[in-house]
Amino acid sequence: MEKLQNIDILKEQYNNDNNLNKRISIHDKYSTNKLGFGNWIVSNYDISPDSMILELGCGTGDMWLEHIDVIENGSKLVLTDFSQGMLESAREKLEKHENIAFEVVDIQNIPFDDESFDIVIANMMLYHVPDLNRGLLEVRRVLKPGGKFYCATFGEHGIVEYIESVLKEFIVTETKNNAFTLQTGNSKLANHFKCVERLNYEDSLAVSDIEDIIDYIYSLDQMTNLNNINREVIKEVLESKKESGVLKIPKEYGMFVCIR
Repeated sequence: MEKLQNIDILKEQYNNDNNLNKRISIHDKYSTNKLGFGNWIVSNYDISPDSMILELGCGTGDMWLEHIDVIENGSKLVLTDFSQGMLESAREKLEKHENIAFEVVDIQNIPFDDESFDIVIANMMLYHVPDLNRGLLEVRRVLKPGGKFYCATFGEHGIVEYIESVLKEFIVTETKNNAFTLQTGNSKLANHFKCVERLNYEDSLAVSDIEDIIDYIYSLDQMTNLNNINREVIKEVLESKKESGVLKIPKEYGMFVCIR
């Protein structure tokens, strides 16, 4: 029953791109590493000519908008998401590219043949998968021998943990999702892939407008109880943590590169 409830919450969160865009915008506006997490992720992709690429949980597809060149080598990209709303958002932006296809897919039941893809990508989504072991088995199944699996995720000492510490008198955190983090991911991936490498992305937030970080907080499903707290109270607490007009927030992000 709990898994079904979690899936229902997830579907509501990702029915459209509103909450996701709020979370993306805070990084675009205030990240101290100006390279950008998405740019860094793509810079680590090793895409040979004529590769077959599958992305699971593609979201809005924004990451590909400025990086189409990496698949203009005869490669084909299949963008998938379990949310029809997200997939439609990606389709609107990218359907003009003939080498990109779109399909609603659940990672736990990937509808493609064994050893179909040279590369599989699953960024910032594995911690949402109800049966992660089954999902990883499916990823391995559709990867060709020697194929690569790229999966970005967060660590356990980043934004959410900082916010929880600052607002601890108001927050009753629902079950913390450490199902797939930089700390827990390696051991889970090692059960399915012969080589697993962790790459770290160095970054932080320097927030000048507290209203933006409050919008971010309210977009998080694990902090829904804050809806009962007056927004001005939250703002006052966060304003008090500023140094020289800036709220400094740690980030912990990275990715795993796996080889079948």
